Amino acid sequence: MIKLSGVIITYNEQEHLRKCLSSLVDIVDEIIVVDSYSTDKTEEICKEFNVTFVQQKFLGYFEQKNFAVTQANHDYILSLDGDEALSDRLKTSILELKKEWKHPGYYCNRRNNYCGKWIRFSDWYPDKKLRLFKKDSGEWKGINPHDTYKLKPKLKSGKLKGDILHWIYRDYDEHKEKVEHFSTIGAKSYFELNISASLFKVYFRPSWAFFKAYFLRLGILDGVYGWRICKQTFITTYLKYSKLRQHWKNSKL
Repeated sequence: MIKLSGVIITYNEQEHLRKCLSSLVDIVDEIIVVDSYSTDKTEEICKEFNVTFVQQKFLGYFEQKNFAVTQANHDYILSLDGDEALSDRLKTSILELKKEWKHPGYYCNRRNNYCGKWIRFSDWYPDKKLRLFKKDSGEWKGINPHDTYKLKPKLKSGKLKGDILHWIYRDYDEHKEKVEHFSTIGAKSYFELNISASLFKVYFRPSWAFFKAYFLRLGILDGVYGWRICKQTFITTYLKYSKLRQHWKNSKL
């Protein structure tokens, strides 16, 4: 049976961290928490569990996760965020996988809890994530604030039954606040990657993002929650490209 390291990056995760760590206790062989100097009770909660607690200045979302992988003692990794936990079905799948690991990496679905409701559609479910992988099979990549684990070319992945449970926003005000924050990070990352921001992108991309999420991905079936999610998808996309356009204007002054 393989040895599995549970790896988590944290910053002020006291609200959901116990759920996260509790779901890992009987599944992984060690838990590594890489914390960006939290100011809440994150470290105190970690002390309740058999956790290796490492403090590291925040490097960026995917950069921090790549660093966290280097802290693991085992060759097989399960990566979670501090506001995520394993469903019972996914726990069973992982225990079975530890007996016979076949692929370099494994996907599962992530189910998002929005304002106390589990979302079924709205481009948020199934939210496919590759979170179990063998070291050196790939690396965390992406454009901040979004990160994804990418396997090396020609490597094939498997699929696990069960969900990662994700508590994303406690209320609509928090959602709006994060939209402002993440659109700023996204615009800066796009600018640093030399991505353009034409007026076409500013006005078309948000409309397409809303249409895809609300109609094609059936967000309409999630009722008022689906409407709010898809509305903020529109706003996030609009703000990101508007702020990106401003970056380009400022660079020419």
